[in-house]
Amino acid sequence: MSASNRSITSWGRVQWPEHQVQALVDRHRAWGDVVGAQALKQHTWLPYGNGRSYGDSNLNPGQGLLQTRQLDRFIAFDPSTGLLRCEAGVLLSDILRLVVPQGWFLPVTPGTQFVTVGGAIANDVHGKNHHVAGSFGNHVTCFELTRSDGSRRVCSPQENADWYAATIGGLGLTGLITWAEIQLRRIANPLMDSETIRFHSVDEFFEISQASEKDYEYTVSWIDCAFTGRRLGRGLFNRANHAPAVCQPQWLESDVPAGVMEHARRVPFTPPLSLINQVSLKAFNTLYFHRQLGDAQRGLQHYRPFFYPLDALLEWNRIYGPRGFYQYQCAIPPERALAATRELLEVIAASGMGSFLAVLKQFGAVPSRGLLSFPMEGTTLALDFPNQGPKLHRLFGRLDEIVHRHGGRLYAAKDGRMTAALFQAGYPTWRQFLPYIDPRLSSGFARRVMEIA
Repeated sequence: MSASNRSITSWGRVQWPEHQVQALVDRHRAWGDVVGAQALKQHTWLPYGNGRSYGDSNLNPGQGLLQTRQLDRFIAFDPSTGLLRCEAGVLLSDILRLVVPQGWFLPVTPGTQFVTVGGAIANDVHGKNHHVAGSFGNHVTCFELTRSDGSRRVCSPQENADWYAATIGGLGLTGLITWAEIQLRRIANPLMDSETIRFHSVDEFFEISQASEKDYEYTVSWIDCAFTGRRLGRGLFNRANHAPAVCQPQWLESDVPAGVMEHARRVPFTPPLSLINQVSLKAFNTLYFHRQLGDAQRGLQHYRPFFYPLDALLEWNRIYGPRGFYQYQCAIPPERALAATRELLEVIAASGMGSFLAVLKQFGAVPSRGLLSFPMEGTTLALDFPNQGPKLHRLFGRLDEIVHRHGGRLYAAKDGRMTAALFQAGYPTWRQFLPYIDPRLSSGFARRVMEIA
């Protein structure tokens, strides 16, 4: 199968650059041979999974992409131990479909189940249980890394440990992951025992979060970024554990409520303008904040609406219109987190460009295994912004200054415009990473922030 010339975008849909696209279908064949000697010499390449990174870390404008979705086979699964080996193009949703009925679950999952295993490792994704389990890479026991010269390395904490650390969170730049082995965690059924608590300030969020970490595996909050004054920093705090065995372990997909199924609804087209604006944002946030009657509401729910509420609306990124959107996600160390979060929210609310998909949560002290992993102990704030051109980028400049001043960093998987200076300040190990980059791999993000060709 020869490479084709195609316009490829990321989840943010801001850029649509041309790429040479080569599909990979056989993990046993060296990807350099699939591309061919001439194309390997003419272009740099980059592994591309399901396109769920938001900015340009998964794009290689004017160069080549190695599409991995057809590397989607399960290799081995031991239902007695929860050890799973699969190819890198397998989606997390595929894993859940296989293992949940057998009493297992992903040890860490991001906010969508439609990411590949290779992408989850390359971005060292995190979830709502970082304070307990760390990031995805902490549960990857080993993987195979293939390079442009045809060499193959099995990497683990014990074997090729330096390549293991460089590849976890390495943004696909160290080589192509062909397969990976993951240690899953036990569950009794697909249900979550969850509680949602309304809070009225950033200070209150930190109090609830600290009180919840000991007894709850999963914690996260939605925060209102649209209002200033007394409504600044209000939100809904969600905490949960997997439900115990007494809660309907035989509940089948055909019996679950509407909205729980993987493919519920789809945004059918891209509107001519963004549906997210100051008026719709304030209306949505007001309704969402008051969606429950009391200040606390507890109940059982299926894991899908808890972990993946946006997956119920396929292609929801279209609602931002033809210009797309940016996501801005930062992490701030604990000693500066409260002051920095309050300052970020004040600047965003005052700008009139608040986000309705605003998520605030705590990262724990569990160290990441990746050299360039994003999570750090402290607080992380993630926000979506419709692409409004220079006006938005001026806001980003102000947010960048706050993050840098408080010793924070931005998340590469969500970024499409970070400066080299901010990246290098936030990731002081970046120079240690450079020798591990495959000479025939690159990305738009890497060229921008790491000063490489």
